[in-house]
Amino acid sequence: MELIEGIFTRRSVRDFTSEAVRREDLTEIMKAGTWAPSGLNNQPWRFALIQNKNVLKQLATLTRYQHIIESAAACIAVFIDYNSSYDDVKDHLAVGACIQNMLLVTHGLGLGSVWLGEILKNSDKVRALIEMPEDMELMALIAIGHPAHRDQESHRKDLSEILLKEV
Repeated sequence: MELIEGIFTRRSVRDFTSEAVRREDLTEIMKAGTWAPSGLNNQPWRFALIQNKNVLKQLATLTRYQHIIESAAACIAVFIDYNSSYDDVKDHLAVGACIQNMLLVTHGLGLGSVWLGEILKNSDKVRALIEMPEDMELMALIAIGHPAHRDQESHRKDLSEILLKEV
């Protein structure tokens, strides 16, 4: 898949089949995240790969999007490591770029994913459930699986509505 095509065709997938996702694909997704840019190349992101169905069920109870997590083959919890941080804003932006890389590679592999943020209201409970240290702050949960369908549509504002000024 060409990069530009991938960017324009990627959609959030919220319904998955029961088919497992290959470990090699999950590794490739996480590896893509690590190639995001970060200030001073500090790479402040950390991951927890969750495939255990019992843990996924418990995780699902921590969000109103329970059905997404329950149907996903895997979830990747993305954390920011404040021990490797040097600038709060830049490091948060870097983690966002990391997540975007992961979403794009997931799409490029023919899989589906969705960036879940609503679960952040229970980030302490997520961290406790998957036994992560307190100096890791949850930034997102990415649900991954084989899409049950690919009929998602999306629209974007015209560039003329977004471009404020040309100087």
